[in-house]
Amino acid sequence: MRTIDTSHVPAEQFDQLERAAADISPEMLDVIRALSESVRAGDGIAAFEPTATLTPNEAAERLGMSRAHLYKLLDRGELAFDRVGRDRRIPFIEVVKFEQRRQRDRRELAERFAHQQQTRSAAIDELADLL
Repeated sequence: MRTIDTSHVPAEQFDQLERAAADISPEMLDVIRALSESVRAGDGIAAFEPTATLTPNEAAERLGMSRAHLYKLLDRGELAFDRVGRDRRIPFIEVVKFEQRRQRDRRELAERFAHQQQTRSAAIDELADLL
């Protein structure tokens, strides 16, 4: 995996690139737009081989969790892995998918709590009107 440092690329150059990319395929334009959005948001960009794998230690570090917790996720089938002898190797794409699922679940949970607070506030207002 190779990390690409985008901190020195002015956002205006990506605007120019998008304008110049009018003659390319829609798929490539999507790639350019995704890169542009990531750079503007201050995100890092990493390139990796589709067949890249991580050790459990590397995957746990990337996911920000202990190795013991990662092994529990592997054992429960929440994260796919391959065996190499007695060792486990986790496809990098599976780690990315897991991160995306975790972010989606967190957003949904936050929305549920926000909706719950709105419902509670509406009920309190309705009760106050009745009194």
